[in-house]
Amino acid sequence: MSVVLEQLSKSYGKVSVIRSIDLDINQGEFIVFVGPSGCGKSTLLRMIAGLENITGGKLMISDEVVNDKPPSQRGIAMVFQSYALYPHLTVFENMAFSLRIAKVPKDKITKIINETAVILQLEDYLHRLPKALSGGQRQRVAIGRAIVRNPKVFLFDEPLSNLDSALRSATRIEIANLKDSLPDTTMIYVTHDQVEAMTLADRIVVLSSGDVEQVGTPLELYENPANLFVATFIGSPAMNIIDATISSANGKINVTLSDDNKFHIDNKIKIDQSEMQVKIGIRPEDMYITGDNDQSITGKVMLVETLGEYSLIYTELPGVSINEHMIVKTAGVAKLHKGDSIKLGIPVEKIHIFNSDGRVITS
Repeated sequence: MSVVLEQLSKSYGKVSVIRSIDLDINQGEFIVFVGPSGCGKSTLLRMIAGLENITGGKLMISDEVVNDKPPSQRGIAMVFQSYALYPHLTVFENMAFSLRIAKVPKDKITKIINETAVILQLEDYLHRLPKALSGGQRQRVAIGRAIVRNPKVFLFDEPLSNLDSALRSATRIEIANLKDSLPDTTMIYVTHDQVEAMTLADRIVVLSSGDVEQVGTPLELYENPANLFVATFIGSPAMNIIDATISSANGKINVTLSDDNKFHIDNKIKIDQSEMQVKIGIRPEDMYITGDNDQSITGKVMLVETLGEYSLIYTELPGVSINEHMIVKTAGVAKLHKGDSIKLGIPVEKIHIFNSDGRVITS
């Protein structure tokens, strides 16, 4: 089923939490809501689920307005962060609970549970209580309890946040496999984990303070952020952002970071005045150490973090605020030390330029 949000809003008294959101989610899409804590992503998910009242706008599921419909009549199933399993019931009984309430015949319940257990690799745990399971297994039971209802829309509210790194990776793979096994089922997933968003999503919805900042595929958001917020939120380490002055001359855009650091890029933008104050964005993995040339900038090593397969080089630029240092991500071990002077290559085709309002000028 498709899910359509038209000017959807949510307020608590005079406090606006969700501000007039428009979003079309197609049948079979895997949509991920991301954003910082308090941005409204879980509230928005709960509005779709029917667990939060809608203040304004329309919510449509399969072309039907469901603003006032209870959760049980929306054709959705929700997987919570806290698992929400009945501790006194076995795995089988937890998964069968909603089917028994719906008076599904016993033999059919057994068939559905067994088929779902195979999908989630729970066949050997059906007669265990939740307390005898690991966190990852409990989350699979919670997902299985949702699957057996055969919903048309799955809602996931940060389902992996309680798991350790290894279990998160394993369960993420299982959710990806679940997505492939249910191609017609729409899935809406809330997370603060960028790896989950980038690897699972067909499209990502970036939220900030109740507003949608940008919607796009993972690569679209990564390669072409619409504004400073998306540029710095998507990607780890975050995009390097530095104040700069740009001016146009001889078909080129001259970029000045400081008196000691200048370079130029092809004239891809129109400058309406002799100079513009902007912010320049460059991703750490796009920077590289090079020799002296007119497209390099000079820096001094502040810190080197060696992380095995790659190193992060924190670099101070002369004449630039210490808070605007560059991070360079380089493969392997960087044989550099604090205080070393280095030249950083500027990948001009990878540069993003943002105006004073934080909107992208070019990328």
